[in-house]
Amino acid sequence: MGADAGNTAEKPQTRGRCLCGSVGWSFAGDIADATICNCSACRRYGALWAYDYDGHAIHIDDPEGKLTAYARGPRSPLSFNFCRTCGSVVSWRGLKADAEGRTRIAVNLRLADPDAVADIPLLRFDGLDTFEDLPTDGRCVRDVWF
Repeated sequence: MGADAGNTAEKPQTRGRCLCGSVGWSFAGDIADATICNCSACRRYGALWAYDYDGHAIHIDDPEGKLTAYARGPRSPLSFNFCRTCGSVVSWRGLKADAEGRTRIAVNLRLADPDAVADIPLLRFDGLDTFEDLPTDGRCVRDVWF
């Protein structure tokens, strides 16, 4: 992030909320792309991820403390975060900060208004077999809503 990472007042905001409305997220600035992953978790959750750093472009809104985390085991590098009331997958969050002290986070674009995210290009990631990016195929979020 650049020097103005904390200045989100002038940047466009994309927002998402869980099904019951208890937990939400906001993404400040343009979302360059979304990742669709075929790993066992993402495939089951059906999530489309937009990435940045916690407290930079991405902010989680959980005023009632409804967000609960699931990590697959003690060596997991991240947690998947759900609303404990409705079960919506809100985000995943890295469990360790990087060298600059930032924590990687991704929010589930399926919780946003479809029109707000429809034209975001999709990146494909093979989290099941190779753990590598796959070639893009020209699809955007609107192409995978259902």
